[in-house]
Amino acid sequence: MNKGLMVILVALMIMPATAQTKINGIVMPNVMKVNGKYLKLNGGGVREKMFLDLYVGALYLESKTSDANKIINDDKPMAIKLRIISGMVNKDNMEEAIREGFEKSTKNKTEALKTRINQLINKGFSSEIVKGDVFDITYEPGIGVKLLKNNKLLTTIKGLDFKKALFGIWLCDKPADASLKAKMLGK
Repeated sequence: MNKGLMVILVALMIMPATAQTKINGIVMPNVMKVNGKYLKLNGGGVREKMFLDLYVGALYLESKTSDANKIINDDKPMAIKLRIISGMVNKDNMEEAIREGFEKSTKNKTEALKTRINQLINKGFSSEIVKGDVFDITYEPGIGVKLLKNNKLLTTIKGLDFKKALFGIWLCDKPADASLKAKMLGK
């Protein structure tokens, strides 16, 4: 084997992998592809409740930013990836958390979103949730929010207003977890 090729191969073997990031020991991709666009990992962390680690959440954007209001209001491709890391997460407490999150995100103004919230829950979170499940929540302008579970599309919900409220669950002034919000924003 030629010495130059050998040096390149050795260098590739010892270089750290940059295609992924470990968050709380869980490997998350640094890039997600959404409708032909590559989104970069903005940040991620762990959702905790009563000292329990429930899931790893990661935010993906076209361009990194720590401005939560800009992210919520932008009509641009973006995504949130949730990887369940606890057997304590199930469909019932996920539904409760989502409904509570929409209430906080919209400041109790969910009436206009009620049908779409129910669609998200009934089509996206009606089957059992187990440790290791991965949910991808993607937003594509003109198409809406897509919810995938373990790479299977469960539902698509139209409306920028819905996307704002949904992403607000993690990024609003009263998020599900303030520490997770800060880490998703890269802080």
